[in-house]
Amino acid sequence: MSRDNPHAMKITEALTQYIALDDQPLSVVENIGFRRLLSVLEPRYEIPSRQYITDRELPKLYDLVKRHIQSLLQDVSAISLTTDIWTSSVSPVSLISLTAQWVDKDFTLQRAVLHAKQFRGSHTSQAIADVFDEMLRKWGVPKTLIHVVLRDNAKNMIKAMTDAGLQSLPCFAHTLQLVVNEGLLVQRSVTDAVAIGRKIVRHFKHSTLAYSRLEDIQLQLNQPTKRLQQDVQTRWNSTFYMIQSLIEQKRALGIYGSENELPENLAAHQWALLEKTVAVLAPFEELTRKVSCSDALASDVIPAVTVLLRILNRETDDDQGIKTMKSTLAAAVKRRFTDMEKIPLYCIATLLDPRYKDRFFSNVNIAMDAKEMLKVELQSVNTGEPKENLEEPPARRLRMTQASSSLDRVFEEITEEQQSSSTSHATPVGAAIQLETYLGETTIAREENPLQFWGVNKIRFPALAKMSQRYLSAPCTSVESERLFSSVSHIINEERNRLSAANAEMLLFIKKNLPLTFLK
Repeated sequence: MSRDNPHAMKITEALTQYIALDDQPLSVVENIGFRRLLSVLEPRYEIPSRQYITDRELPKLYDLVKRHIQSLLQDVSAISLTTDIWTSSVSPVSLISLTAQWVDKDFTLQRAVLHAKQFRGSHTSQAIADVFDEMLRKWGVPKTLIHVVLRDNAKNMIKAMTDAGLQSLPCFAHTLQLVVNEGLLVQRSVTDAVAIGRKIVRHFKHSTLAYSRLEDIQLQLNQPTKRLQQDVQTRWNSTFYMIQSLIEQKRALGIYGSENELPENLAAHQWALLEKTVAVLAPFEELTRKVSCSDALASDVIPAVTVLLRILNRETDDDQGIKTMKSTLAAAVKRRFTDMEKIPLYCIATLLDPRYKDRFFSNVNIAMDAKEMLKVELQSVNTGEPKENLEEPPARRLRMTQASSSLDRVFEEITEEQQSSSTSHATPVGAAIQLETYLGETTIAREENPLQFWGVNKIRFPALAKMSQRYLSAPCTSVESERLFSSVSHIINEERNRLSAANAEMLLFIKKNLPLTFLK
């Protein structure tokens, strides 16, 4: 069967997609078992060489996917980006990412990976800005189309975005990490208990015999056999999960410690302290998970901080021993997010999110200031004349779901406190009246999709709907770039440590965008 045979071409295309989607090394075409499999499936097929896949098929598939992404970016009113820098541990390669997120004409959130470009040399702010300009030029994306860039808190990255003339925001999840670290590290009794817990976990990690004995005890207690979790100090929630795993196995560890030697033992008051620490950090853990979801938006930030502060400032009977940690966490939240309600990117996004509107600002004056920010923006938007026979707003949907956590309960609490007692059904005449009518109506449930609301209400509130496409395109974290680099670590691994940066970028681009192109 010749290489130009239509059936052979389909197999080759599928083979290239298989390599990209399943993180297979390019050398898979040379593997004996793989070649034998293909010879059984189609004996007439001539398996292409690794060089042929690299030189012809990968670039062809890359170009096909890129053209599709470019077609999706046509007529987009605003694009939000995330970026980060990653360095391989198995290959001398550094990559800088560029992921895009936008709201299409149907008010659906769309995402694509634009780049995972090799980044040579020193990671100075000017070098980052230059690479950023180059990546945007390659895609033909003008800077006027960029709404915001989500990046980490590193000084070189902050200055790079300023040098590039782009608005940027810090990753909310990364800032939460800094807040929790400050709260945990300030109280010596907590850090001492965590340090002992870490030693206990390491004891079992380094001894298969010790783990085997612990598993026997778990079985004797009719508990599921679970391994203790080791934390990573750059991820505060891993410390949370480590403490949780220790508490779950408290009884089994007590029996083990009475029969075997542990490096250190937790005293009764330290166990109690760790249990209280987990309770205090539970809202942070839940929030970190929620803001790390792919549908989390910049509009989630102000409400999240408001809820956290209320939880931390609320005194309970269980505060004994952790008052310092709670007060320090509250102070760290205020310090890290002190200017949050002065930033239009956050304020306008919050107002335009029908789950929150003006209900979650820290006081009435700040809510008024936020509305003024939005009014200034609305003045620059030409919406045309309002249409006649506009639909009445849909009746408020009853919230049948019960709050499942302390975080959810406080969200509901604040919403009910701030909810307007009357609902205006005025027909919009201009942008200002649209805003007052929209804000006068009740919020939608927090689990509902804010973009779906705007898709339904774009005729009633044309100016606000148009602006929501810009402000609700922004994520609140740079997690999309982190997920991208998680995939890179599978592509550039011990089996592929000789893979060139150009081929790595092509493989990553195809892997992340191919499902968007063909495989829906």
